[in-house]
Amino acid sequence: MLNRILITGRLVADPELRKTQNDISVARFRIACNRDFRNKDGEYPTDFFSAVAWRSTAEFAATYFRKGSLMTLDGRLQSGSYEDKEGNKRQSVEIVVEHIYFGESKKEDGSSTRPKSADSGKAAPPPSFDPFGGGIDVDFDDDDDLPF
Repeated sequence: MLNRILITGRLVADPELRKTQNDISVARFRIACNRDFRNKDGEYPTDFFSAVAWRSTAEFAATYFRKGSLMTLDGRLQSGSYEDKEGNKRQSVEIVVEHIYFGESKKEDGSSTRPKSADSGKAAPPPSFDPFGGGIDVDFDDDDDLPF
């Protein structure tokens, strides 16, 4: 069976790093992800997801990410059930994080770069990458150079 999730969102709060009795690091946090469409009020609905990271991945999250940081998580979904204080059965679903990636770069002063699009308020797309270091100059007015 395949159980894989790849999700990008912003941290709702700083990751909470703790140690187990066996001195294993574990970090718990929540991320917020906007949906790709607007609701009737013109706003993007937001989903909130709980996540847990273990060992070095937990330490990485707690060291390099803070509330509002954009992060990409790669992992799996895990569901469970428990009984609350009143004895009611509850269900839970969380992302078990295997890898965390930076969602944005940092400026030299340590603050994050978060470009905004002028019209939508969403992050602007990253600049295009040219692996050859420059473009090809094409004159579209001269049909003699076309190979077809």
